[in-house]
Formats: sequence, structure tokens, C-alpha cells
Amino acid sequence: MQITRQTIAKALITVFVFNLIVMGGGAIYSAQEVPPIPQEVVGPDGETVATQSQVQAGKIAFQKNSLMNHGSILGNGAYYGVDYTADTLDLKVEYMRDYYAQDRYDTAYSGLESAEQGSVDRLVQDDLDEQFTEGAETIEYSEAEMYAHEQVRDEYVQRYHEGALDRGVAAGFIGSEEEASQFADFALWTAWISHTDRPGGDTSFTNEWPYNPAAGNTPTGATMIWSVISMVLLVGAVGLGVFLYKSVELPEPKIKGIEIPPPDEINLTPSQRAATRFIPLAGLLFTLQVFLGGLLAHYYIERHAFFGIEEVFGIHIVEVFPFALAKTFHLDLGILWIAALWLGAGLFLPPLLTNHEPKRQRTFIHVLLGALIVVAVGGLAGVWLGSHGYIDGELWWIIGNEGLEYLEVGRLWQVGLLVGFVLWTGLVYRGFKPMLERESRFGLAHMIIYAGGSIGLLFTAGMFYTPETNIVMTEFWRWWVVHMWVEGAFEFFIVAVIGLTLVSMGLLRKRSAEKAVAFQALFVMGSGVIGASHHYWWIGQPDMWLPLGTIFSTLELIPLILILFEAMGQYRALATSDESFPYTLPFMFIIASGFWNFVGAGVLGFFINLPIVNYYEHGTYLTVGHAHAAMFGAFGLLALGMATYMLRISTIPSQWTERRLRWSFWLWNVGLAVMVFVSVLPVGFLQLETAFTQTYGAARSLAFYNSEIIQLLFWARLPGDTLIIIGTLVFAYDMVKKRFTLRDVSDPAESLEEGTIPNRVMAEDDD
Repeated sequence: MQITRQTIAKALITVFVFNLIVMGGGAIYSAQEVPPIPQEVVGPDGETVATQSQVQAGKIAFQKNSLMNHGSILGNGAYYGVDYTADTLDLKVEYMRDYYAQDRYDTAYSGLESAEQGSVDRLVQDDLDEQFTEGAETIEYSEAEMYAHEQVRDEYVQRYHEGALDRGVAAGFIGSEEEASQFADFALWTAWISHTDRPGGDTSFTNEWPYNPAAGNTPTGATMIWSVISMVLLVGAVGLGVFLYKSVELPEPKIKGIEIPPPDEINLTPSQRAATRFIPLAGLLFTLQVFLGGLLAHYYIERHAFFGIEEVFGIHIVEVFPFALAKTFHLDLGILWIAALWLGAGLFLPPLLTNHEPKRQRTFIHVLLGALIVVAVGGLAGVWLGSHGYIDGELWWIIGNEGLEYLEVGRLWQVGLLVGFVLWTGLVYRGFKPMLERESRFGLAHMIIYAGGSIGLLFTAGMFYTPETNIVMTEFWRWWVVHMWVEGAFEFFIVAVIGLTLVSMGLLRKRSAEKAVAFQALFVMGSGVIGASHHYWWIGQPDMWLPLGTIFSTLELIPLILILFEAMGQYRALATSDESFPYTLPFMFIIASGFWNFVGAGVLGFFINLPIVNYYEHGTYLTVGHAHAAMFGAFGLLALGMATYMLRISTIPSQWTERRLRWSFWLWNVGLAVMVFVSVLPVGFLQLETAFTQTYGAARSLAFYNSEIIQLLFWARLPGDTLIIIGTLVFAYDMVKKRFTLRDVSDPAESLEEGTIPNRVMAEDDD
């Protein structure tokens, strides 16, 4: 079946408009349906228990103290601590039971007979099974609810202000008792929306999440129905993906019979050499990140220590470098080193394909590199200073720590990153200008500009909220950035940059690559953007997102199937090569990236996004497995592959050796497999079982993490983490060695006859 590039381009425009209408309309509707924060919560006698301002101040305390990178709220955040929504709901039920047991039977709940416990349970459920009245400004508590609220508040003050080393919480984690009390009010508000029905509805604001039968929270009928529909769609999506791959004539890379440009025959321009300077920066950030990853993994085993270091030096590492701070650095460093390599690759490729060196391009690249360093250092320093209380007043979230997972750095540094994306897009445009003038608007160079621009454009969604914004809408916009980056813009960038790389290697004709890239991008953008709505199922968003999230999350499997087939085709091409093929190692990274993309985002992503599974799994170690396989396995390995490709071209041919890089490649892949399949996923499946048989809160409890089997599985992660760390150290050493063996630069000739790659790419017509 023949499909022209023009047809695919028109379909892409249609998909873009459709996405804009659905998500734009959904944003307006969601803002209107946001769960309310009542003016005050009162007891039976009208006495005030909590106020709207206290709940809002609690959200600020939640962000300011990085609690989202210690535990989670509404299932989103870190998994080291409890989920505050589930925890406060569990505690609320427990204390209400104690209150009614003492009030009715003058004894503890645990001492009651089964029939008496059943009577108390019924009273608790009757209290919690309420419906919010539209426009109401007051929540009226029963005596039991008021008692429970006060007890939970006291427990949170003790835990997060006074400290609880068994939970990895140092004294003064939240600076004041008042702030800790307000944080408890905020967490209890999220518990309230989890058990309170929407006006005119029969399900809670969070679609009855988290699972807690004692509070009346069990999966809804819609959750089960859409899970069945998702399974049907899965079969259809797999079939459609295979059909499209077999029926649409998409080219595969071939090595035999194609002119492969040797690295020593390629001009190395000043801007390309400048672009390689992103590699040592990424190597440093990557090394720091993996060491922090090892620390974070060990925190689950020793929550107050690190291999006895407190015995040797007399300090508690949890006080010096708490989990929340280490997690913030770990996430941000991961984003920064991957971004640094992608930025460098995007600036390295244009001269390779066009033989064109814009004036002062090298200088502008150095400016961008300097800006990235300033933003990285400034952002991380702001996080550290903010977490230690050195930034007061409104500046805490401007230059300090905004405190939201993946978007931790202060707003000023986020704006700096946005400016960097814009500057990068401009520099890539300057480099590709000869191609942009010759090709149509759906050409490869245009695709790179669109992908890079969309990364920056989606980042602006992170500017649509402040610390005072309702957490439900805060999470709405945060997932626009996080999910649409990962499942939309980044995937788009991946297929575009792989297409460009294969063309530069001489394995695909430009027009063939354009068709393949546009076809895959059509399905990436068509499913990935609206697919973000599966993050909205349990966080207080309208239930309209349940069908939308189910359908489009399932359809996300189609482009991943195409990417898997592409990786298989690339492997076949590699298998037919011989020792004369100079780009074997970068090609291996591209293939591995496609494999891990399918495993992490495809297989694991689909499983955890099945509504009935996600209901119990949301915020457990199954998500950790999915995230590591997709983020490092897909995006990270591709970035490292691009770094290898840049070094292969830039290094003096006689000095090139890939032995150490091959060691790194296999250490990373084997280490990731051990970490995910031997440790992380087994923990996740045991969490799923605990959530299903007990409550979601039990699956995230300290008792679960401290159980013998879970501790053994945490130790089983150590070999995988060690392999990844060793692989990173080997890569960093090799990268430094190669930086001292780079080729001399030469000014590119104006004639297109110079260099086989520009001659082949620029000479092609556009029909």
C-alpha cells in the first residue's frame, strides 16, 4: 500500500487540530469541575476544625518541603514514604473506629466482638459516605470525624516536624509545628475528596480511589468496563500495528550496496566540535545521577543510614542528604544529562547533512552550553538552599524549590530552560537552513524543528499554576509537561533524530526516511497527547477522562510496535554488516533504545495503564519499573548512542577504539535488566497483591517495605545498580580520553560536491 508524504502530512495536521480541541476543551471543563476547598470544616457544635486558608497553606508546605519527592499525593510523587492521601484516609478510618468503639462499647476497637466491629464499621462508612452539595461553603464533621482529624494532625506533626528516623524523616523536616499541622489539613482534604461523592453523582471526586473498603472505596463499574474495552482495543491495536507495518511500504536500513561515508572523509566543522562539549557535561551529570540512584535504592533498606556511615562519622545521612533532596537531584540530573546529549546531537547533525556552517554558530553554541550550565547549577543550588530553609518569602518557589516531581527547580530556572529550548531551536534552524529551503514542510529538517519546538511549547504548561493553585489543576498542567514530553514530543524527537542519523550514516535515502518518520510521528502524536489523560483518573478530575485515557493509552502501543519492527529491521541490517561498517556501536544503541522503548513504554506501560490494574497499582513499584525501562532504556540509551556517534566522527580515526564503550553498553543493558526484572518488578507485583487483598495504603506502608521478602528484593537490586554505575564510570573515563583525541576542524566548502553526505541529501528532489 502506497501512502505519499503529502497524505501523511495532512493527517498530521488533522491530528494536531483534533488534539488541540480535545485537550483545550478538557482543560476548560476540568477547571470548572475541580473539587472545591470549602471555606471551613466545622464540628457538630459549629466549632472550626480547619479552614480553606489552612488547606492552601498546607499545599504550600507540601511543595516547599519537597514532600512530593518523599511520598506521594493522590498517588503521584515518590514511593519511599507513604501516599499521603491513602495514609490519612487509613488513619481517619482507624481513629473513627476507635472513637465509636470507646463511645458505644467503652473499649478499644481491637477488643470488640465481630458483630460489634461490624456495627462500628457501618457507623464509619455512613459518616464517610457523603455527597457534596453544589455551592456549599462548609463541611460538617461528625464527632468521630473531628476526633480523627485532630489525631491525624497530631501524628503528622510528630512524624514530619519532630522526626521519625524509621521513616527516613529527620527532625525539623518541616520547619515548624504550624506548617506540619497545615500539611496534615491539606492531606486530609485530599482524603476527603477521595470518599466524598461529586454533586449529583454516585462516585467520589477521585473515582473511589484509593482502594479502602472500610471507607467505602472500591473500584467503580466504569473502571471495570473500560478495562474490558481496553483489552479488546489491545488486540485491535496490535493487529493494526502489524497490518500497518506489513501493508505500508516503509523502508528498512540496508548496509549492502549502499555507500557508507567513512568518518575520516567527513568534514568536522567548528560548530560540531563545539557541540561535542555537551558530552563531558552530560557525563558528569550522568555520573552524579547514578550514584544518587544507588543511594536512593539503599535508603529503602536502611532508612536512617548508609552502610554504617553514621557509626563511623557520627552523623545521620538522612539529616545531611535526606531522601527527598536526593530524589530531586536524581530526577533533575537525569533530565539534564539526556537533554544535554540531545541538544548536542541536534547541533552536530546539521553540518553533517548540509556542509553548511552559519556565521558565529560555534560562539552561539558555547553561549547555549554556558546557559545550560548556569541553569543546571542554579536550579540544583536553589533546590538545596530552599530545602535547607535559606530562601524565605515568595522567592522560595521562584529561585528555590517548586517541589513538584520532575518540575522541582524554581520557576526562574524553568524559564531559563524554556529560553534554552528556544535558542537551541533557532540554532538548529540556522544549521539546517539550506535543507529547509530545498525541502517541503514535511521534510526531515522541518521534523526536527517541529519536534524541538514542541518540547519547548509543552514546557510552557508548567507556567500555568502557582503554589496557591488547587492541587488537582496543578497536577493537570504538570502532566501536560511530563507525559506529553515523554509520550509525545520526546517520541517525536526520537523518530526524527533516528531518521536523520540513518540518512547521515548512508543507510536510508532522505525521502524514504521522511516518509517513515512522518508515518510514525502521526501515531506518536495521535495517541500520546490525549493519552496523557490516563494520569487524570484518580486525582480529582472529571470522569470523562476515563474513556479517553483508556482508548488513547491503548493506541499508544501502535507507534511502539512500529518502533519495535524498525529496531528489528535495524538489527537485520547490522547483522549483514562486516567489519568495514564504521558505525556499528552507535547502531547498537539505536537498536537497544527501540527494544527498551517497546518493553518499558509498550509492554509495562500498557499493563499499568489498564484501568482496573492502575486502580490498585497507581503509585507503586510497577511504575518504577516502567519509568526506568522507558526513560533510561529508551531515551537515555538513544542519547548515549548519539554521543557515541558524535565521538566516532570527531575522533582521530587512528585513535578510535570502542572497547570501553562496548563494555559500557553491555553493563548498562544487563544492569537495567537485572534492576527491573529481578528487583523492581517483583516488588511491584507484591505491592499489587497487597493493595488488592488489603488496602492501597497497606501496599505503601512501612510495614510492607520492612517485610523480609521485600527487603531481600531490595538487596537483589544492588548487582544491577552496580553494573549501571560501573558502566557509567567506564563511559565517563572513555569520554574524557576521547576529548583529547578530537580531529582538527576545517571550514566547510560552499560546493555541495564536498562530502558524500551533503551531496546525496541536498541533491534529492522533493516529489
